[in-house]
Amino acid sequence: MSAESLERRTRNYLQSNVPQIQDHGGHFEIEDVDEEAGEITVAIGGACSGCGIAPMTMKAIRERLPDHVSDIETVNVRRTSGPRAAVMPDKTEEMEEMDEYTDYSPPF
Repeated sequence: MSAESLERRTRNYLQSNVPQIQDHGGHFEIEDVDEEAGEITVAIGGACSGCGIAPMTMKAIRERLPDHVSDIETVNVRRTSGPRAAVMPDKTEEMEEMDEYTDYSPPF
């Protein structure tokens, strides 16, 4: 398995199954691929930087990507900062742990 193949399959999955990122003015970037470890790092940005449901999107990507793209064991997702960043980056982890996000299943 090559890093290029893993990146391509990840990009295809995100474009097809998480179109809300781009539909709502956000974007994603695959920052790192470690094919030997089965680990991939995805950054979401643009409008996602300040979006209140970005933690749910990040959680969904972390949990669902390994189920849909073979050879992926670990998914790291981070939010990039930018001019639209309305949510303080240090609050993201706290938000992901909130009960409201625990059982929420985004529609993608």
